[in-house]
Amino acid sequence: MQSNIDSFIMYLHNEKKTTENTEVSYKRDLNKLCSYLNSVGVTDVKSVTSTNLNSYIMYLEKNNSASSTISRAVASMRSFFTYLYKNKVIDTIPGENIKAPKLEKKLPGILTVDEINRLLEQPSAKNDIEVRDKAMLELLYATGIRVTELINLKAEDVNIDLGYIVCRESGRERIVPFGNKAKDALKEYMTNWRKDMLKDPSLSYLFVNCHGEPMSRQGFWKLLKKYGDKAGIESEITPHTLRHSFAAHLVSNGADLKSVQEMLGHSVLSTTQIYADFGGKRIKEVYDKTHPRK
Repeated sequence: MQSNIDSFIMYLHNEKKTTENTEVSYKRDLNKLCSYLNSVGVTDVKSVTSTNLNSYIMYLEKNNSASSTISRAVASMRSFFTYLYKNKVIDTIPGENIKAPKLEKKLPGILTVDEINRLLEQPSAKNDIEVRDKAMLELLYATGIRVTELINLKAEDVNIDLGYIVCRESGRERIVPFGNKAKDALKEYMTNWRKDMLKDPSLSYLFVNCHGEPMSRQGFWKLLKKYGDKAGIESEITPHTLRHSFAAHLVSNGADLKSVQEMLGHSVLSTTQIYADFGGKRIKEVYDKTHPRK
């Protein structure tokens, strides 16, 4: 079954142009399913039945898996077995009528504008590390991009004069604007400090660590936690907290969901819909009118 999973993930990557995060989630869910099926003696994908899949859902529930986890597992199974059916690997789609548990609508955790301002004021910008940190934090909140997109940005992806970045993932790209606060922080970092921080002058990555090498996710999480503590923010803070805060603050100030969807890079509007409760044209116009830190 593992080879079928690998083939499915390759299909998502090459044909559907899914993001790396989506592919990792599908693979993790399907590997867990595969492990369970192996434990009950089902090793051939053609032998999987609806009963097997219902038993797996019951197994997840028995082990206190969250409704969101089970719902995602159901979605992964449906996509996987539909793919196998369309490619004539199996004759029927097992579990086609399995229902995912009803998800409780839960608003994402966000920071207040005051907390954001306190956080962004923490880097003193008096040395290379803090100038870099200031630029990273300002840009993350100014654009709402994912931490993986942040650390994978190249210097050529930033247009300082026009105030936008280009994010690229899985063959897709989107343009996201940023305001003057982020522009000033980026200009200071890129003009006066970045070159001296590079271990290899030809390195194209925008942000580098103290060794002059590309910044890692873990490295950014650590600096974010440090500044969150210094700012006296008691609630849990992650890179995604800034992404949620970015979207919620825009919507609460009147931004339309379609524009926020495009800036966040959501493939469907329903994913962005959760921010509607925080708020009651063109992307650049919406951004300039509604982002609280320009």
